[in-house]
Amino acid sequence: METGTTGTSVKASSLRWKILRQAILRKPNADEQSEIGVKRITRKTKQGFNLIPCHLVDDPSHSSDVTVCYTLPIDSAPKLYLTQRVVDHAELSDFEICNKYNIDNTGLVCQWPSEEVLAYFCLSHADMFRSKRVIEVGSGYGLAGLVIAAVTEASEVVISDGNPQVVDYIQHNIDANSKAFGGTRVKSMMLHWNQNEISNISSTFDLIVASDCTFFKEFHNGLAQIVKFLLGKVQPSEAIFFSPKRGDSLDKFLEKIEENDLRFSITENYDAEIWKHHTEFMNGAASWPSYQKDHCYPLLIRISV
Repeated sequence: METGTTGTSVKASSLRWKILRQAILRKPNADEQSEIGVKRITRKTKQGFNLIPCHLVDDPSHSSDVTVCYTLPIDSAPKLYLTQRVVDHAELSDFEICNKYNIDNTGLVCQWPSEEVLAYFCLSHADMFRSKRVIEVGSGYGLAGLVIAAVTEASEVVISDGNPQVVDYIQHNIDANSKAFGGTRVKSMMLHWNQNEISNISSTFDLIVASDCTFFKEFHNGLAQIVKFLLGKVQPSEAIFFSPKRGDSLDKFLEKIEENDLRFSITENYDAEIWKHHTEFMNGAASWPSYQKDHCYPLLIRISV
């Protein structure tokens, strides 16, 4: 995630160093240390909507990274190869970087379910991206941005995150899939939501996309401001967010959207296939036994100037 307020920075920093102190005093093995970091710093799920078939390309036991092959469910679409962290793996350097940049490590933990939903939505609505300039914010490993670049004939796709480690993965994944992009320009970018030194990209994007970026309330105002900053002022433009409600978190974010003179709409049932999976999970499907609508099902939010 991105940077927040000073008070939030102190709390997050204290929590991370407390975890490290406990780890050192207990002297856990590497597996235990990773488990502590993942559970206390982030929340994640190993389940998902299973909308885009994927499989491991290499053996994750030999490295802290793994390459995942995604087979896009449309005719003649290229396969995409994403390198990402092994689930439940964390390193001490992660905490050091989190403290240095006042960021969270959620982008390193896993491919989040809402990101898959966003990627599938973009795949199913490719026409809306054709010849457009697109930026994904808080992208994690960049699945949705890579899907847009590979199948929609967008003119440019920028895949951004506020964590420099995540941006390194994004650039690696762009390089690994460069032959799939045709004439679309694709690049990575380190972007904090309260960043001021980005005047060169102000008001230049036709579409902003994001998934599961509204959970932490301390980042809401910065996120709303960066959306307003990036959206084009002359041509029609909008931001497309996929976010679960998560209690009142989404509502609080939308309050910030209104405070920044932006408009929004919310759609609950926006895709028949995604809704079918959601209904199955709500009815107790074994593939996601802990599924809860409030926490797991991403609503479609469209934001415009």
